[in-house]
This record gives sequence, C-alpha cells and structure tokens, in this order.
Amino acid sequence: MSEADTIALVRRYIDAFNAGDRDTMLACLSDDVAHDINQGERQIGKDKFRWFLGMMDRHYRERLEDVVVMAGQGGGRGAAEFTVHGTYLSTAEGLPEANGQTYALPAGIFFEVDDGLISRVTTYYNLADWTAQVEKG
Repeated sequence: MSEADTIALVRRYIDAFNAGDRDTMLACLSDDVAHDINQGERQIGKDKFRWFLGMMDRHYRERLEDVVVMAGQGGGRGAAEFTVHGTYLSTAEGLPEANGQTYALPAGIFFEVDDGLISRVTTYYNLADWTAQVEKG
C-alpha cells in the first residue's frame, strides 16, 4: 500500500469516527485487528473493537479536530494527531462521576496497515489531563 493510500484509509477511519459511522470504521479494520487501549490492555478482533466502540458511545460523545495524518515510507504504518473535543455523558467504571463535563485534549493514534486494512490501532492521550478537566466540571 502506498503512503497516499494509507493516509486515505486513516482519514476515512477518522472521518467515520467524527460522523458516528461505526460500520465504516469497522470496515477499515482487519478481522484480527490489534487494539491497544490507552493505558489498558490489547484486545484482538473486530468483535471486541465493536464492543469497545459501543462502550465508548455510552460514556462519551467525541469529535476529533485539528487532525494531521501521516504515513511511513511504504505505507505500512500511519499516524493521526488531533485534539479530542468531548462530553462525558455517563460515569465509566473507575473514573470520576459524569455530569456532562466537556473536555479538550491532545491525542494520537498509531496504525499498522496490512492488505489495505488497518491491522493495529494504538491510542495515546494523557489520562491525568482528561481526569483533571472532568473533575473541574
């Protein structure tokens, strides 16, 4: 896959996220996608990724803005850097109580691409920054 193709695939994934189009997001992924959750475990498979998206949709409403997409030479890897603008909708286990707090924080996702599909999604953001923002209300 070329660098341009990888950038287009990552943009499609990000655009689908922003549109709330979970089916298109999932269509960008390989069946055995590796999902590295920020400060959490690695989950394998599209079914687990689908479950994760549902859980996220219950607790958060988010939009990615100021998105910059990059691809490594040969197109096997890509990355997106952005600002997450969100609303904390319902309390997630182990996190502060939700009451509609809004937040904005920098984040990034790293991707591996195989056979035209995303085979790894690794997300990074500063959980302490997010926590401080929602605790302020």
